[in-house]
Amino acid sequence: MSQIVHLDLSDNKLTGEIPSTLSQCVMLVFLSLEGNLFEGSIPASLRTLIGLEYLNLSRNRLSGKIPIYFENFTMLKALNLSFNNLEGEVPQAGIFRDMKHISIIGNKELCGGIQELRLPTCKVRHTKKRRKLPKLKASIAVTFSFFIVLTCFIVVVYWKRKLAMRPSAALPTNERFQKVSYAKLRQATNEFSPSNLIGQGSHGSVYRGILDGNQLVVVKVLNLRQKGAFKSFLAECESLRNIRHRNLVNIITVCSSIDFTGAEFKALIYDLMQNGSLEQWLHPSKNQSDMPKLSFSQRLDIAIDVASAIEYLHHHCQMSIIHSDLKPSNVLLDHDMLARVCDFGLARFLCKSTNLDASHCQASSSGLKGTVGYIAPEYGLGGASSLLGDVYSFGILLLEMFTGIRPTDVMFKDGWTLHEFVKTTLLEGTVKILDPSLLSSEHLAAIDGSQIGDVEKVRFEEGVVAIMRIGVLCSEEIPVERMDMANALSELRAVREKFLRHSV
Repeated sequence: MSQIVHLDLSDNKLTGEIPSTLSQCVMLVFLSLEGNLFEGSIPASLRTLIGLEYLNLSRNRLSGKIPIYFENFTMLKALNLSFNNLEGEVPQAGIFRDMKHISIIGNKELCGGIQELRLPTCKVRHTKKRRKLPKLKASIAVTFSFFIVLTCFIVVVYWKRKLAMRPSAALPTNERFQKVSYAKLRQATNEFSPSNLIGQGSHGSVYRGILDGNQLVVVKVLNLRQKGAFKSFLAECESLRNIRHRNLVNIITVCSSIDFTGAEFKALIYDLMQNGSLEQWLHPSKNQSDMPKLSFSQRLDIAIDVASAIEYLHHHCQMSIIHSDLKPSNVLLDHDMLARVCDFGLARFLCKSTNLDASHCQASSSGLKGTVGYIAPEYGLGGASSLLGDVYSFGILLLEMFTGIRPTDVMFKDGWTLHEFVKTTLLEGTVKILDPSLLSSEHLAAIDGSQIGDVEKVRFEEGVVAIMRIGVLCSEEIPVERMDMANALSELRAVREKFLRHSV
């Protein structure tokens, strides 16, 4: 729970010492442990919680001194340490300058502090022993310190030279991720051979590889000379290191090192999705002309998989995540045709308290972010990243999946869009807009190969219309008129349950 913001465990019977691991909860703003049976001193490790605004440790059995690091908690507005067994001098800087913001009553052994606290003056103990060191002892101490500093300097220089000569040290984002060196990735991709190149983007190249002799992987190598590539790398690492979902691509590890020329090298390593991207299935190239067409049920399953992933990012992460670049090439299909959303290079974090207003969250950004055809209209006008921007992209993706038409098709010009095309055609209540391959494989023949009846045809057309309406509602030009991602997912599941139940 490293990103928890508000934690209240007050008035229980918790015992032992305050866990030092609370120091990992660096996002904490409110922490209350009052009215328990905590013992021992206040952990020194809590010095990392500099974002705290409210801290209450009162009515426990805490002992020792008040940590001096509380003076550095510039965001702290209220500190309650009352009714413990704390002792020693009360700090005078930071929050301790104003007694209105602190409470230390009930600690009989405290002393000092600002005058308003009216505490007894601290006694100076063993003052006679505090004498200056003799010159000889001082010289020895200075010489010893010099040699320590010199040794540390030599070790650092040696380490840097060794790293330059053998640039194989990878820096994992987390201990649970395996370490992979530049040399190992070079070997896995056959020296980043063009024959293993499976894609190129604005921030780097993607290679197929075999890691450790048997693990099929995808290696995304960042082009750090490209503007924004390093920021994209950090965004993807931050987004993927703590999220887990069956419809999100699984990151194996990262490599942050230098290559054999001494240049900086950064790469992300993922599981290989054996069935490629949704883009390849919807719009196969000339050398993929023999690729089978996706069936109606497969497309619906993929749409639900993608909706599940985006709904998870929006509503079930510690902080809501905006993908910002949802499109067919960023939807991968595994060996079971399970869809997984990938490429978080443009991802943004959003405070959950302002899910629909990204302008209130510092992690959001303004500007044109994403891919033409899938970008929400408000982004083009300088609007901030938002969850509804992802909803728009999903709506366009959904319409493209079932019409087989790209949103950038030459037919769309002078304000005419895929959204408007589908919306206008839906008024006729027909399936004219459906991908022609679906009409032959799904609409005209039943699952067992026999001709389907009129009832099944009507049911099929109703299913198509329902899906198209979801796509249209998600891709409305005005953000507030769009369907929420959770509702879109729910309605797509309802379509599948209703129509696939009848073998359509």
